[in-house]
Amino acid sequence: MLIADLAAFGAAVTWAIGSTISVEPARQLGAVAFNRIRMIVVFFMLAAVTSTYGGWQTIRMEDVGLLALSGFIGIFIGDTALFSGLSRLGPRRNSILFATNAPISAVLGYFFLAEVLNSGSIIGCTLVLAGVILSIIFGKRRGQIHKWEDIHGSLVVGIGIGLLAGFCQAVGALFAKPALEAGADPVAVSAIRVGVAAFCLLLTVLAPGQRTRARVKITLPLFGRIALSGFIGMGIGMSLLLFALARESTGIVMTLSSMTPIMILPILWFMTRERPALGAAIGAALAVAGTGLIFLT
Repeated sequence: MLIADLAAFGAAVTWAIGSTISVEPARQLGAVAFNRIRMIVVFFMLAAVTSTYGGWQTIRMEDVGLLALSGFIGIFIGDTALFSGLSRLGPRRNSILFATNAPISAVLGYFFLAEVLNSGSIIGCTLVLAGVILSIIFGKRRGQIHKWEDIHGSLVVGIGIGLLAGFCQAVGALFAKPALEAGADPVAVSAIRVGVAAFCLLLTVLAPGQRTRARVKITLPLFGRIALSGFIGMGIGMSLLLFALARESTGIVMTLSSMTPIMILPILWFMTRERPALGAAIGAALAVAGTGLIFLT
C-alpha cells in the first residue's frame, strides 16, 4: 500500500502547484471559461497518452456509465465549483474547503464500499484533518496583504461553493473506484472522466448571458498557464489519485490527497514573501504526523 499512499500524497502536491498557477487565469477568464479550456486541453493530452499503450482496452463496457457519471459530478460540477471558489477565496482558503472531500469520502466508503479503517489509520486521518482545519482557522496573520488573500464577492457563497467542490470530488471518486479495482488503467479512466466534463463544459457556451463566456481575450501566455495548470493538476494529479484509489481505501487516499492546503503553504510563502501564520505551521506539523502514521499502519 505504500506506493498507493505516496501516489495520493503526490496528488496533493500537484494540486497545490496547479492551484497557484490557476489563480490569476481563473479570475481573469471566469471559472466556467477557464475550466472549459483547461478540460479540453487535458482531454487531448490524456487521450493521446493512453492511446499509445492501449489503455482504452482496460475499460469494461459495464463501467463506462459509472465513469461518465463520475466525470459529470466529480469534474464538470466539482472542478467548476473548485475554480469558482478559487477565484472568490484565493488558493489557501479554497484548498482547505476542498479538503472536506476526505471525511466525506471516508463516510461514503464505509457505507457504500464496506471499507473499514484500522485504528492507526483512523488516528492518522484525524490528525491530518485536524491540521487542515487548524490551518484554515488560524492560517492568516494580520499583516498578510497579498492579493491572493482578498475575498471577491460573498464569503458565505464562496464557502458554500468550496464545500460543494469537496462533496463532488468525493462522490466522483466513489463512482470511479469499482472500475479501477477491476483493473482499469488510471490514465484511461481520467481521459473518460475529463472527456465527459469537457463535453458538458462545451455545452455551456450555448447558455444565454455572459457568465459562461471568457471575460478577456485569450493570449498565448494565458493559454500556456491554463495548459500547464491542467497538465500538472489534472493530467498528473488526477491520474495519481486514481492510481491510489485502485490500491488503497477511499478514506485514506482522500485524506492524504487532502493535504493540498499544507503543501500550498511553502509555495505561497515563496511566491508572496509572506510567511505563514503560527497556526498554519502547527496545522502542517499535525498533518505531517498524521501522514506518517498512515504510512506506518
